[in-house]
Amino acid sequence: MKITLLGTGTPAPSLTRQSSGYLIEIGNDVIVMDHGPGAQHRLLEAGSHPTKVSHLFISHMHYDHMLDYPRLLLQRWDMGAGKIPELKVYGPQPLVRITDRIIGEDSVFGLDIESRVSHQASKDVYVSRGGVLPRKKPAPVLREVVPGDVIEGDAWRVTVGEANHFQPILDCLGFRMETDAGVLVYSGDSGGVPAGMIELCENADMLIHMCHFASGMEPTDAYRQASGNHMDIAEIAKRANVRTVVLSHMIHLLDQPAVMEQLVTEMKSVYDGNIIIGRDLMKLSLNVDYPHRVD
Repeated sequence: MKITLLGTGTPAPSLTRQSSGYLIEIGNDVIVMDHGPGAQHRLLEAGSHPTKVSHLFISHMHYDHMLDYPRLLLQRWDMGAGKIPELKVYGPQPLVRITDRIIGEDSVFGLDIESRVSHQASKDVYVSRGGVLPRKKPAPVLREVVPGDVIEGDAWRVTVGEANHFQPILDCLGFRMETDAGVLVYSGDSGGVPAGMIELCENADMLIHMCHFASGMEPTDAYRQASGNHMDIAEIAKRANVRTVVLSHMIHLLDQPAVMEQLVTEMKSVYDGNIIIGRDLMKLSLNVDYPHRVD
């Protein structure tokens, strides 16, 4: 099982941190969790390709977690030339409605898709790539999921949990992936110390958690409950008995020399497991016994 951090930033434009995206390679499956702006470019930099992606999990419908979803859908379909299975996509409602507005007949890219299946020039390109006419339009396999749902692959099992973020406007999810190699939890965007997140993370080998700001910076309690801070993450990891925490989704004010290292030192007063400062294109494994360190 290989884990690559594609995007560890926020919605803010950045040359060093793209928005949320995480690549998991296990067995014959290539799984992406969230696909914000820049994540597709990082996917290529990581040595993968849209046509290799078999499953996509979307935690919630903020654009910094799904803006590259249309790019993945269209490039995978366009380059796949009818030779690969349809992409399997899991996420909260209204996943089906949003997808239809991306690739449906009257959608944003409806005319683009129609031109590629109908115009002779595009037919020629399609055939040259190994496709057999007539060309089918993209038809991803969609499943809207809620906390408690379970999705099973050949060598993995994902349980859907609830993140503490922008409810009730958005449904917000976290994902627990269980494999023979161990247990990986992705929090999505989540704040506070909710009981549901502690349960989702119980005895996990690795937790990738939003560390948006430093404790004490929050302007209101609502902000704290919606966006993860470093000491709340430490408390979650301690209570859930997590082995390794990977910090991600941090604002640029934290991404300064020695700032994150100081936050890690403070977290160590509560949590004695491994803490890793996530960075784009960092490669991780559940099988590695990471020393107590910051990266």
